[in-house]
Amino acid sequence: MSDSNSPPRRRARDSRSPGDAPRRPYRDQARSDRDGRREEKRKHERSRSRERPRKRSRSVDDRDRRRDRSRDRRHGRRRSKSRSPRRRRSPEPFQRSKGPLPSQVDAFKTTNNDSPSPGPEKQKPNFRPSGLLAAAANTVATSTGAIVLKYHEPPEARKPPSSQIWRLYVFKGEDILDTLELYTQSCWLFGREVSVCDYALEHPSCSKQHAVIQFRYIERRSEFGDKIGKVKPYVIDLESANGTKVNDEAIPEGRYVELRDKDVIKFGHSTREYVVQLPPR
Repeated sequence: MSDSNSPPRRRARDSRSPGDAPRRPYRDQARSDRDGRREEKRKHERSRSRERPRKRSRSVDDRDRRRDRSRDRRHGRRRSKSRSPRRRRSPEPFQRSKGPLPSQVDAFKTTNNDSPSPGPEKQKPNFRPSGLLAAAANTVATSTGAIVLKYHEPPEARKPPSSQIWRLYVFKGEDILDTLELYTQSCWLFGREVSVCDYALEHPSCSKQHAVIQFRYIERRSEFGDKIGKVKPYVIDLESANGTKVNDEAIPEGRYVELRDKDVIKFGHSTREYVVQLPPR
């Protein structure tokens, strides 16, 4: 039986239809064409990958994401879905105070020590007299220019009465150089500025506006409470460079010093003497 069955197997293996013989070369040609197209496609993809950076595939991202999750589970960490920070819950619920509410002044007070220091205090207005108005009122226009007088008469300035004929005698040694009738006006300005001074001083140690002899009305009360007024002469130094002396004693600057009969005045380092005198009765 084996001999009878074997020939038909050979026939089945070797038996082919007349149309099967030419199919083989066409299959090989199609396969080679397919392989060629695949090779060209691979070359094209390689050239494109060199030109631009390679994108990461989703499968790699999914793999990294699964690896991170497994690591978090292993270390006992729990991934939060939201990126916002987690709020800590207070152990006890907030309880409102039953006492009265604070005032608005206390509520807006800053208690932080790091608060910026307050700025410099705003300068307050100064209403004290500056002397500018007095300087403008005492400005005298002269041929050499405007000159500001350093002295102006006080409210109690008075001209002496005719019964008190005050005179000023100018001595140099034992000689009388000049005589001034002081009672003719209430104020006399002494200095080197000839255009504004009433009496010119020639010594270089004297200032331009050196000193003033002023008659003032002074009131005093008697032992019975009655007011007694009298006009008296005073001398005041106008902050001169070398000062003023009365009876060889330097007087303070800017203060009135009363003059009496036969007082001797000296201005600066001048040797001239100015003697104040009342005529004998």
